[in-house]
Amino acid sequence: MARDRAGQSEFEKIIDAHTSAEQLPSDTALLRQMVLTLLSNVNSLQRELAQYQRYLFGRRSEKLDPQQPTLFDLPEPAVAESETVSEAPVPERSGKSSHRNGRVPLPAHLPRDRKEYHPPAEALVCSRCGQAKVPMGEEITEQLDYLPASFIVRQHVRIKYACKQCQDGVVIADLPARPIEKGRPGEGLLAHVLTSKYCDHLPLHRMEGIFQRHGLQIARSTLCDWVGDGATLLTPLVKEMHRQILLSPKIHTDDTPVPARNGAGKEIHKGYLWAYIDIANNVVFDYTPGHSRAGPVQFLGDYAGYLQADAYQGYDAIFEKGWATEVACWAHARRKFFEAQNSDPARAVEMLVLIKDLYEIEQRARDDELQRDQIQALRQQESKPILTTIEKRLELWATQVLPKSPIGQAISYARGQWQALNRYTDDGILSIDNNLAERVLRMVAIGRKNWLFVGHDNGGHRAAIIYSLVASCKLCGLDPFAYLRDALERINTHPANRVAELLPANWQSARS
Repeated sequence: MARDRAGQSEFEKIIDAHTSAEQLPSDTALLRQMVLTLLSNVNSLQRELAQYQRYLFGRRSEKLDPQQPTLFDLPEPAVAESETVSEAPVPERSGKSSHRNGRVPLPAHLPRDRKEYHPPAEALVCSRCGQAKVPMGEEITEQLDYLPASFIVRQHVRIKYACKQCQDGVVIADLPARPIEKGRPGEGLLAHVLTSKYCDHLPLHRMEGIFQRHGLQIARSTLCDWVGDGATLLTPLVKEMHRQILLSPKIHTDDTPVPARNGAGKEIHKGYLWAYIDIANNVVFDYTPGHSRAGPVQFLGDYAGYLQADAYQGYDAIFEKGWATEVACWAHARRKFFEAQNSDPARAVEMLVLIKDLYEIEQRARDDELQRDQIQALRQQESKPILTTIEKRLELWATQVLPKSPIGQAISYARGQWQALNRYTDDGILSIDNNLAERVLRMVAIGRKNWLFVGHDNGGHRAAIIYSLVASCKLCGLDPFAYLRDALERINTHPANRVAELLPANWQSARS
């Protein structure tokens, strides 16, 4: 890093301006961790600076430098010993394909299109004795290929019967249940549209173009109607997941904004999708036109369990009832100290090191696959002393920094949430942070870049229903298309008192 005339680096000047020896901890191990963290931050800043300088002053041309060796100049392949011409007998090979060069075998469940290749006829006669050569094995080379998705027309043919003599009493079988009554899409096509839009983030106008390449003229308005019909069909499943979530001992929740239209006009307002996740990997999204507390209050009702969320004030009305117990998120608290590094590196880095120690304990619990009671005991024994140290630092620093400074705001946030930040140590079922909810909401953030807005508020409610099932499938390790296809095929005839069997968390075991 560049130094000025006094021989002092920019980083050293920041340290001198905001720290003193009295502010540094006396613990040697903690100091070492701080030094390592600071060095890592310096290296990261240097890389970012170099990248920014290249962007500002570097060459913009995409032409390759003639002096630069191309990345694709591969050495000439050497002739393998097995490919050289030899009179030695060829060892017999099994029908299994070889996986040389460390290649990962192609999935066994994929269908195989077998094509056999035989030597020329003149090569099938032995040049020594004149006898015909016989097969003695085979060598298989596998190549992964792709066939475009195909459409089929499924004909439901119902044969009519009547009395030949009386020519009366005509009978005909009933039509099987269909996802959309008198509608054309089958379960597979409807599941494909829903999966493409809400799992693969493909807007309907792009699907319209893809279908046209297959010779199908399906208007975007028709696709939109299919999405609405699919959401209506699947609503009972999401209602059941909502009921089960309220019975869970803990719930993770978070929200993200989504643009929505005001009726048929062009004005855009900000709606919100709220994610709620229980311990069985049931995920329910709830859409609200605004960001008021009415959304979580209405969804959670009289929930009486652990509620892990950020510090949004809208949740306070739930905690004030005295039934739900607040659990805060250490990732949110850590983020504020991370952002304060430039203004107060000594305090910020010391806090980051202490929080890192808390996360290392959590990682050890996961690696050792500890049970609920064991996790609680580990946290009480090892995490509690670190939390005590953090609390003392916060109390001391609160009197030394400006409240409106970045470090002051980080300290104020942690102190204001302190009881809730400690609560995860009370029960091994709780998490140290709310990252699960943030990961679930990431799918909405990715989709938002593609479809831009959810339509009007009714579109937001439909999106919430499909997102609930897709997110639940992902947490349960299921293929959303396979699940939605089966659920849409069975939903109209499945007994209402057994609707829980169709939930993603239970679907695999119910099928087995």
